[in-house]
Amino acid sequence: MKITIHIWDLPHRLFHWLLAASVTASYITAKIGGALIDWHGRLGLFILGLLVFRIVWGFIGSTHSRFVTFFPTFSRLVAYLKGRWQGIGHNPLGGLSVIALLATLAVQVGTGLFANDDIAFEGPLFDFVDKSFSDQLTGWHNTVFDFLLALVVLHLVAIIFYRGVKKTNLVVPMLTGKKKIPIALAEAVATDHDKGFGPLRLILSLIISSTVVWGVSGGISQLYPVQSQQQIAQAAPSSF
Repeated sequence: MKITIHIWDLPHRLFHWLLAASVTASYITAKIGGALIDWHGRLGLFILGLLVFRIVWGFIGSTHSRFVTFFPTFSRLVAYLKGRWQGIGHNPLGGLSVIALLATLAVQVGTGLFANDDIAFEGPLFDFVDKSFSDQLTGWHNTVFDFLLALVVLHLVAIIFYRGVKKTNLVVPMLTGKKKIPIALAEAVATDHDKGFGPLRLILSLIISSTVVWGVSGGISQLYPVQSQQQIAQAAPSSF
């Protein structure tokens, strides 16, 4: 017999689907290029905000959104592979996937902030590095995306595997926040320390993520003006 429990809070679910939509749109705008490259940059900033929010939420969000509940430690991974792991949130392999995706996206967005396309696009922090380093980061930005794409495909394969083989639907709980689990499992993992989320913590997370996006999108430049390499060259006295 199974019971329905609430597992994923609303901010967590919104983050998940907004991130999926944003990464997809970012990929499309990058491939089309042209006038859409500016939207690619805007989407990158939005993804940055989502990532910062998720990191903060991983510490102050509800129980199953917190990293401490699903971080893939060695002992958890061993227990899972031996069939001894019990839990209702991300399993250890799922937790490993989450950490890998977040880390890869962080590198992808971080390099994009300094990138350029030698035509019309420059990342918001382009002026803080020299052109050669920006070109190097642009190369990393393009390379890391291939790894990100592989992780996304692996994520989708895992969803299909769980649905077809283990008869577990991972999509519906991320839409509704609710999951059906056996009563025995619910009793085994029951705790009096489950934490929900309050509006103050949500507001704090939004303020932090918004501040970071503001800072990299122009706020830092306003506080600490930096001359671009071109401006420095123009300001340098001409030699005879």
